Amino acid sequence: MPRAKKTTKKEEKQEREKAKKPTVKEVIEKLPVKPRLEKYYEAEGRRKTAVARIRLFTRGEKEFLVNAKPLQQYFSILELQQIAQASLEKMKCLDKFRVSAKVRGGGLRAQAEAIRHGIARALVLFNPAFRKRLKTAGFLRRDPRMRERKKFGLKRARRAPQWQKR
Repeated sequence: MPRAKKTTKKEEKQEREKAKKPTVKEVIEKLPVKPRLEKYYEAEGRRKTAVARIRLFTRGEKEFLVNAKPLQQYFSILELQQIAQASLEKMKCLDKFRVSAKVRGGGLRAQAEAIRHGIARALVLFNPAFRKRLKTAGFLRRDPRMRERKKFGLKRARRAPQWQKR
């Protein structure tokens, strides 16, 4: 009866490492850090029921359009404009891209936060090195809080009708 080949612990460990799938961190490390120049980078951002489709163009006139309107015209409140541009400001890329956003659903604030989320995702596609700073700022995390649905027999999601003794 032939003997099985003896392998050392070191060889077994190397074989296991070859067999296992690479982690997300390892895949990201292998990606090129220098930005890839393409026509545009597209991503989707969400907040509550608002959905924003973002396109970052590297070429062309540098402007920020939301539903084919300038940012200042669509979001008349300065705070909402700052929220929408926050991820570009964080990476100091305000004047480097032409941003086109198509937003639907939700209120104005949710739409601004959806745009911020989408821009952050598109920036990571542009340059994977941006991921760490955007993640620590919390711009890559989708805020999952949603309005709770109304239940039958109640006035709102949890508000019961007023109780009367007689």
